[in-house]
Parts: sequence; structure tokens; C-alpha cells
Amino acid sequence: MATFDDVQQLISEKLSVDAADVKPESSFIDDLGADSLDLADLVMAIEEQYQIDFANEDTEQFKTVSDVVNAIDRLKS
Repeated sequence: MATFDDVQQLISEKLSVDAADVKPESSFIDDLGADSLDLADLVMAIEEQYQIDFANEDTEQFKTVSDVVNAIDRLKS
């Protein structure tokens, strides 16, 4: 769950939302008010923080916070 906590904090900072509003099932667009530029910025920040590179196919599938957390966990294992 440490990955979620880190991602939750990063999303809170990047999207200027309360961390308590960032839940695994939160939709970036519908719940957190992100647009495509916000998502691109967030993906770059996550890649930098975790020293990973997401495939474009992966990032196109990022709809919820849990999608991102699961992708990070897959790449880190």
C-alpha cells in the first residue's frame, strides 16, 4: 500500500486536490478534474519519482488511480 500512499500524495500536489479525495477508484477526469495535460505531467512526475518508463499503451489506459498504482507495481516487480 506504500505505492498508493506515495501516488496519492503526488496526485494531490500535481492536481491541487485534497489527498483524502484521492482514492484507488477515483477517476482522474471525472473525480479529480484532470485534463490530458495534467495526466501527462503526472505520468512524467511518477516516472521520475520511481525511475520507470511507462509504455504509451499503458498510459492510454490510465483512467483511475488504481490503474496507475497497478502499473507501477508491475514495473517495479
